[in-house]
Amino acid sequence: MNKKLRIVLADDHAVLRAGLKVLLNAEPDLEVIGEASDGVEAIARVDDLRPDLLLLDLTMPKLNGVDCIEELLKKHPGLKILVLTMHDDEEYLKAVLRIGAKGYVLKKAADVELLSAIRTVARGEMFIYPTMAAELVYRHWVSSKELEKESKKLKKLSERELEVLRYLALGHTNQDIAEFLHVSVKTVETYKARVMEKLEMHKRAELVRYAMDNGII
Repeated sequence: MNKKLRIVLADDHAVLRAGLKVLLNAEPDLEVIGEASDGVEAIARVDDLRPDLLLLDLTMPKLNGVDCIEELLKKHPGLKILVLTMHDDEEYLKAVLRIGAKGYVLKKAADVELLSAIRTVARGEMFIYPTMAAELVYRHWVSSKELEKESKKLKKLSERELEVLRYLALGHTNQDIAEFLHVSVKTVETYKARVMEKLEMHKRAELVRYAMDNGII
């Protein structure tokens, strides 16, 4: 007989916990061995029972889900944590994945996704609610494309143009830059115009922001 996956439920809604317990215990390979109604109690249950998996809500009394995950994984690095939440905010998702949670399921989709998510996480794989996973991948792709675009722009600048950009971003006047580089003010103005054209910018403030964002200053 295969060993059952031992699960602790942590959610401050007793009715939801009761429903989840019935759902999970009806599965031949799953067993709910403990429950918690807040973050502090969740830590105590995991310490006492040493489950294979913790099914955790994010918004709970005494200790929120994010802090709970951090504390638990310091003490039990092998614990698998699956977040079950109402929050479909990408920032919550990234926060819990960053600190070590292995899955993220929305409560509104629990009837469809939860069992699959639990088994996926139990195998050591990651599970993210499909719609949110798709959005995350898309945003990463867009971000990568934007970084690639900015990198191509930066490569268009000559070393001297980069110098001028740096001095401009640091707040120096054209006269200052001319003295630093031992060139005329008119030459500095020419470099400045080239930099703005290549970076597709029109204001000095835009140059400052660009220089900061790209590690030039």
